[in-house]
Amino acid sequence: MPKSSVLSTRVLLVCAAIGVATGIIGGVAGLLTPVVLLAAPWAYGLLLGSHVLPGIIAQEVLRRPLVALLTHVFAALISSAFAPMWTLRFLGTALLFGAIQEGVAALTRYRAWGAWRFFISAGAIGIIVAVVVFFAVDLGQFPLWAQISYLVIGILGPVVWTAIGLSIGAALRRAGVAERR
Repeated sequence: MPKSSVLSTRVLLVCAAIGVATGIIGGVAGLLTPVVLLAAPWAYGLLLGSHVLPGIIAQEVLRRPLVALLTHVFAALISSAFAPMWTLRFLGTALLFGAIQEGVAALTRYRAWGAWRFFISAGAIGIIVAVVVFFAVDLGQFPLWAQISYLVIGILGPVVWTAIGLSIGAALRRAGVAERR
């Protein structure tokens, strides 16, 4: 049997389905963003961390090149329908997070799919997000406890969401969503 293309119709449909489901979560996170930034900006990293889900689930299920990036873009488009004021941020986040997840997978030539690999990308995303948002929100104006909480939650948020995504992806693989090779 000839090897199927990297982005076969089946792969595209699975990416789209994961993108829709995680895009709804991203849209809700987008709607909650102003509330969290006003009420508890130090907790924003946990909310923002949910945006790692599309790529984590797609890579865990499909284990192929480009699925993280593609699924992130689908999710960003769906999220934009819920919170159109964040469309550019959703797309930018999709490209950044997807590129990081694809980059870590590419370093292992898309052959290593252990949880450790996913948590490396989650840690990298967490550090980048924590630093960027720290300055964007100007957390320097907050008490030291809030600054420390923000940095810890900002880094751990993507890690926690990655664990959730791996669990969902593993369940989808057990359910037969992944291609048989």
